[in-house]
Amino acid sequence: MGTFGQDASDLTTADVLKRDVAWDTYLTARLISEKDLQLIRRYDKRGADVQKELLSEAGPSYAEAFLTVLRNVTKEDTVQYVLAVLDQLLAVDSSRASYFHNTSSSADPYTILLRLLQRTDWFTQEKAACLLTAVLISRPDKGTAEVPQQPLMMNGSSSSHHAPPPASTPTAESEKVQSTLVTFVDWLTSQLRRPSQPSRSVPVAVQCLARLLREAPARALFMRASGASLLAPLLRSATSGSGAAQAAPSHQLLYEAGLCAWQLTFYHPAAQAMASSRITPALVNLARHAQKEKVVRVALMGLKNLLADPALDVGPEAVEAGLPKVVQQRLLQNWEDEDVGTALEWLKEKLADDIKLLSSWDKYKKEVLSGSLEWSPMHTAEQFWLENSPKFEERDCQVLRVLLKLLETSRESRTLAVGASDLGNFISAHPHGRSIVADLKGKELAMRLMMHPDAEVQKQALLCVQKILLAKDKVAFLNSA
Repeated sequence: MGTFGQDASDLTTADVLKRDVAWDTYLTARLISEKDLQLIRRYDKRGADVQKELLSEAGPSYAEAFLTVLRNVTKEDTVQYVLAVLDQLLAVDSSRASYFHNTSSSADPYTILLRLLQRTDWFTQEKAACLLTAVLISRPDKGTAEVPQQPLMMNGSSSSHHAPPPASTPTAESEKVQSTLVTFVDWLTSQLRRPSQPSRSVPVAVQCLARLLREAPARALFMRASGASLLAPLLRSATSGSGAAQAAPSHQLLYEAGLCAWQLTFYHPAAQAMASSRITPALVNLARHAQKEKVVRVALMGLKNLLADPALDVGPEAVEAGLPKVVQQRLLQNWEDEDVGTALEWLKEKLADDIKLLSSWDKYKKEVLSGSLEWSPMHTAEQFWLENSPKFEERDCQVLRVLLKLLETSRESRTLAVGASDLGNFISAHPHGRSIVADLKGKELAMRLMMHPDAEVQKQALLCVQKILLAKDKVAFLNSA
């Protein structure tokens, strides 16, 4: 039930706070105490200055009174109202979440808020999730309460920032937090996989995870819930403006999703899972199109961590996705955050090494002679073509003749697209490339591929034909476009 018949999924905190709650009826029904009633009456519907003063005097008491209502009252309108009050309370000052750690055991926020996640109306689920996130990250014993049984280090690093705390005897409180984290991370992951609310579930889950994944134990739990592999599809869907994430402010969702990915790169098993699900091209695309500096930052930092781990071997994928060009373009911009410039310089050097290592002539020759071409870095790296185009003339243009034969006989669309691109790159890089290709009937083969049913083959064939027909200076312009 919503305000004036409004659906709960469309409700806002402001809508719900317009309601009036008959608090006396809950005292009569013995669902709250006289003390709870007096505290709530003193706070409810008061001005911001009055509420601030009351909370500064007895914040934990007010938190406990409202938690008591959430624990004992089942009426949807009232539950939503209390959650809206608490949402507003934290929106004014997030540090107030500490109040919830000074309540009695009967008003345990973890148990109460986890139970509310199972309610059917989305407003309750969303506000309970956000409140539970705030409570978890504000706990005073953070860092010693829960340690998953799996190792949390990336490649055995001894960095104290990401190391699990020393082993200690679990307390009842730490066990409660651990249990809550397990259940809550599972719930958040399920919202990414099967959203219960089409437009809001994914943004809310990502928002909560972006805050929780600051802690190493939460990263391990998210990995256990198979959540890491969901981030790449989420980023692809968000950057394309499709999927369940579409309704959220795009830059904020992209920032928080990128932040999740970056934080997970510090946990090696999660980094492996993301790399297997092609997170690298998704982060490259994010770095390419993001308009907000903070979004560019998390994308670059995530890519830096992935490329720094040799076990992941994502260099070829990053080059294929166009990261060198993205880095080159972003280096031309001015950045307020020094970390962005530092990351860009690091990536520039790292990619130069990767391209040099990956783009050898012998490797290219072997691939062409195999009869099957892939979009590996050597096919797209300008430096490779400038350095190696003279070698195409060796042994009476053996490699070039085999490449042309592939364009004539191959039935693989990918091989045809890559081959046409290679032919165009050879023409651009070699001083006499156009005449050599023309003498070997390459122009006719490329023009024939312009009629191929595959769109990518058509595109690469068209670009190749343009390079054959255009003057050298026009070809240079075409390459830079």
